[in-house]
Amino acid sequence: MATTQSTLVAVFRSRGEAENAANDLKANGYDNDQVYVGSYTEPANAGASREWSATRHHEGGIKGWFKSLFGQDDDATEYRDYENAANSGAVIVSVETAEQDVDRAMRILESHNPLDITEDKAAASSAQSTEAGQQARSTPAVAASGKRKSDDLPASLSAVEEDIRVGKRSVRRGGVRVYSRVTERPVEETVNLREEHVRVERQPINRSATANDLKPGTQQVIEVEEFAEEPVIQKQARVVEEVRVSKDVSERNETIRDTVRSREIEVEDLSKSDSGASGADTLDSDFRRDFESRYASSGSSYADYEPAYAYGYNVANDPRYQGRSWDEVESDLRSEYGRRYPISTWEKMKASVRYGWDKVTGRTRSAAATR
Repeated sequence: MATTQSTLVAVFRSRGEAENAANDLKANGYDNDQVYVGSYTEPANAGASREWSATRHHEGGIKGWFKSLFGQDDDATEYRDYENAANSGAVIVSVETAEQDVDRAMRILESHNPLDITEDKAAASSAQSTEAGQQARSTPAVAASGKRKSDDLPASLSAVEEDIRVGKRSVRRGGVRVYSRVTERPVEETVNLREEHVRVERQPINRSATANDLKPGTQQVIEVEEFAEEPVIQKQARVVEEVRVSKDVSERNETIRDTVRSREIEVEDLSKSDSGASGADTLDSDFRRDFESRYASSGSSYADYEPAYAYGYNVANDPRYQGRSWDEVESDLRSEYGRRYPISTWEKMKASVRYGWDKVTGRTRSAAATR
């Protein structure tokens, strides 16, 4: 894919101002390899010639550096103003940036008040983008040089489509735990107990004794035992309940709904898109196709959305917004859209405006990729 790189050049009065501008560029995302600071240094020994000192080495000093930027011959005078400024003690700062970031880098440099050295020669200091065929942006204080870097061709895009595969897994949703334990509880029961007690009674008698009463060798013994009942406890375990644990299994059908993404590749015939009524018809047909895929089910008509598509396409061609990303300009576009179409809502039409915008910015990238 081919991309456009531009180099912005600015001149500052002192090394401190130049370093501040370079540090500001680095703080805004530019690497050390993209930022160049160069100036002449005074020799240590009297009579010695001054040397070109830079943050990055370049063959040929300042002339070799500008030759690499603008493709100049050794006897060319295009960069003489810059060399004269450097000879006078000025410090030169350059930054390599992508085409879409030229304005941002230029604003950073100009915020540090670079010297105006070109005066009426500003137009001659502007460099041309060698393959894009468009004039690079420049100001009296900051000059730009455009360069294009191309990767090996052919380039390719991959169409990607997601598939969905639905599987199953076992997930615990609940359950029961059955366990047994031994507990104690007090019991009480009344028992009727029988006891025996021997009672001895003496009864006076007055009678004459007989021979048997006095018979020698005769001994009489009466023995009576007493018995009593006492409680006897016996325990017997009996099974009174049995608990069984089992499972009931049921099945159900569940419909899974999700979304899958795909990357589609559209081929646009640039020769038709850029040519008169035929290009307009092609563009309108493209907008209609997007409307059918995006809004057809909403009940709205294409006439409701057509101004939003056209607005996005037109502002993308507006010089105020060229080279800037959607995120940078969205707030401005929203305000301007509200003034133009007060009865329409931005949130409802934003996707249509973005599609029209992308038709220009996307087409530019596609055109660059084919060169």
